[in-house]
Amino acid sequence: MSPPPAPGSSAGKKRGRASGSAPLWASLPEDLVRLVAWRVLAAAGGGGLLDYVRFRAVCAGWRSGAASPRGRGVTDPRFHPRRWMMLPEGHCLHPGHPDLRGHARFLNLDTGALVRAAVPLLDEDHLAVDSVDGLLLLLGDQYQRGTVRLLNPLTGDVAELPPLATLLPQLADTSLYSCPVLYRIKRLGTGACASASFKDGVVTVMLALDAVNRVAFATSLDRQWSLSSWKYWTAAPPLAFQGKLYMLETTCDYECGNNVHQFLQVGPPVYQDEAASGGVLQPPTMYTSSSRLAHLCTRMRQPQVVSCNLQR
Repeated sequence: MSPPPAPGSSAGKKRGRASGSAPLWASLPEDLVRLVAWRVLAAAGGGGLLDYVRFRAVCAGWRSGAASPRGRGVTDPRFHPRRWMMLPEGHCLHPGHPDLRGHARFLNLDTGALVRAAVPLLDEDHLAVDSVDGLLLLLGDQYQRGTVRLLNPLTGDVAELPPLATLLPQLADTSLYSCPVLYRIKRLGTGACASASFKDGVVTVMLALDAVNRVAFATSLDRQWSLSSWKYWTAAPPLAFQGKLYMLETTCDYECGNNVHQFLQVGPPVYQDEAASGGVLQPPTMYTSSSRLAHLCTRMRQPQVVSCNLQR
């Protein structure tokens, strides 16, 4: 056995640096840990949320210095799993199937990472209506009250919204009432396009309801949904992007004999006070007009909204 290195030798210095490196990393100042954690979360590539969770798991110091995603997974957009896709399991095991025991697999569209997570409320009693910034809009109790929840599937956080049943008295004069009573809520929610915005811990959701051609809106502080005073008529399914709704409207110009295509934008409701009550949803405004793009949109089965030079 070789003798231990002399106290002043280079080998002893290297071993000392190596053995002391772990405590140095664990004792980083809390403000520096917080800064690094936010940069990990915002990292390009879409894997930020998973890397952030791994970052917090390194040691107790890093875990205390970086805010926990739990409790903030819905209200804080930084923790939204935008680039994650929930995968079907095959063999008729749809998400929420009892044999999956409340678990689902998620694929990161940028990094290819695959994780399996326990997802609350993912059961036979809840229908996934839409996805908003990686959050799942769930419709439960479909034949009675129509509970609406916004779920972060990776953190388990849930935002409660008013039940869809609060809309039924406002729709008494629509074709919805030709549907059997037991299926009205399910028909109202099926195919809805959801848009969400987040401010000061309050979640505001808009639902484009194709069943009645109206837009419903509510916040996580409301007890009932409100309904737009106007209707929309679209040539393609509505789209949601950055808290707004977009619609393609086609009208006929009888003088020229041509169809006029317009892309319309619906912004979030405007509230009169900080308590988020008494909101008003303004009518759609023209976003842009393009006969070529509109013609293409009508041919696409599922049109998409994309960013161009980070402006739209």
